Amino acid sequence: MFAEKKKEIVEKYQRKPGDTGSPEVQIALLTERINSLTEHFKTHKHDHHGRRGLMRQVSQRRSLLTYLKGRDLERYKKVIDQLGLRK
Repeated sequence: MFAEKKKEIVEKYQRKPGDTGSPEVQIALLTERINSLTEHFKTHKHDHHGRRGLMRQVSQRRSLLTYLKGRDLERYKKVIDQLGLRK
């Protein structure tokens, strides 16, 4: 199930055909995983080991966003708007 969703996300955010490693793709994939884990924690409040993984993914996404912001502000703004991360 996640493989299909992952393929859709890669196709939507890739910069050129075959691109799976650009910051945009990585941020979008992390955002999808973060959102699914957030739903998981609504029903499993005591899953502290899983929460550690969530915090690691949030930190990794933050690092990628900082990197992208420093490299290309327009791409950063575009990703933020598409994913709805900031207000």
